[in-house]
Amino acid sequence: MEYRQLGNTGLEVSAIALGCEGLLGKTADEVKAEMDFAISRGINFIDLYSPNPELRTNIGHALRGRRENFVIQGHLSTVWENDQYLRTRDVAKIVPAFEKQLAELDTAYLDIGMIHYVDAEDDYEKVMNGEIIRLAQELKAAGKIRHIGMSSHNPVVARKAVESGLIEVLMFSINPAYDLQPPSENVDDLFDEATFAQARHNIDPEREHLYELCARNGVGIDVMKVYGGGDLLSPERSPFGKAMTPAQAIEYCLTRPAVAAVMIGAHSKAEIEEALKWCEASAAERDYTPVLEGHERFSWNGHCMYCGHCAPCTAKIDIAAVNKFYNLTEAQGIIPETVREHYKVLSHHASECVECGACEKRCPFGVEIIKGMRLAAERFGY
Repeated sequence: MEYRQLGNTGLEVSAIALGCEGLLGKTADEVKAEMDFAISRGINFIDLYSPNPELRTNIGHALRGRRENFVIQGHLSTVWENDQYLRTRDVAKIVPAFEKQLAELDTAYLDIGMIHYVDAEDDYEKVMNGEIIRLAQELKAAGKIRHIGMSSHNPVVARKAVESGLIEVLMFSINPAYDLQPPSENVDDLFDEATFAQARHNIDPEREHLYELCARNGVGIDVMKVYGGGDLLSPERSPFGKAMTPAQAIEYCLTRPAVAAVMIGAHSKAEIEEALKWCEASAAERDYTPVLEGHERFSWNGHCMYCGHCAPCTAKIDIAAVNKFYNLTEAQGIIPETVREHYKVLSHHASECVECGACEKRCPFGVEIIKGMRLAAERFGY
């Protein structure tokens, strides 16, 4: 298992993590068996959006005796009413629901308290300028949550949250199909076939800039919808007309700036095992570019996708890393200290490029790599 730092939280999380939906409706013994299996394979991180009391009790039971070694991302603003999950902005309901969550999980704290599902801009203003963010801050001060997060599907709202400095973790929907789509307050747009039918553009700049902003600001991203609700794994439902493997879909997400982990909504040990194949997969097996390239409607032309096809470099430069660090400086026109230090420790730098052009011949997306190395050398000074 690969472990990554979740932004500036200090938490070290498994790159493959668990969503909770696959554990719904299972007995305590079944949940424990699947959690035991996941933990035995190195998974140490779970997102628990559901307020289902049976699920949370079962997970608390499964983690008994090993809670301190596991990272729980629980959600504020979700309640259980009339035997169903509801999102609420009523603090009078949120407070007892939060305490109930801790009791059911048999824990004194959540590692991440995720403000749940903020997509609309007016909802964002209500949440982040009102009682809910103050409650989250009070819970953090009391040690009941260790870090504050927010979940969203809208890059405009997510960017506002990151820029506010009020969140440390962003849970965001990422995959190559969603990355084509412009911002929307309506999450259903992400699943709308008509949207894909009309799409004829490159990666949406709002999304690209969001990931880079998170990396610059030290906000860790954990990913939901990595398989696009399963559509990307089906040749019939995928907008690209080809099925991705789980390893390809996971690799795409984990190569985006600031992404630390992907939440896999696995319904069985077999599905967890399928996702875990990423850990041992070769570069060729992780390579997602065969699914993305060659489509007339969808073009990533000119954009470095950090896929690594440019390697090996004659001068041994890690071209994808140089491009990523340069892109992190581009939006602001300055070099954040963290980016400067990450660039500094690279074994070889952009100024060492001999402009042989071998990398450009291998790039499936037509990136002007030599020009990029010149710009990076100028920006960083070497």
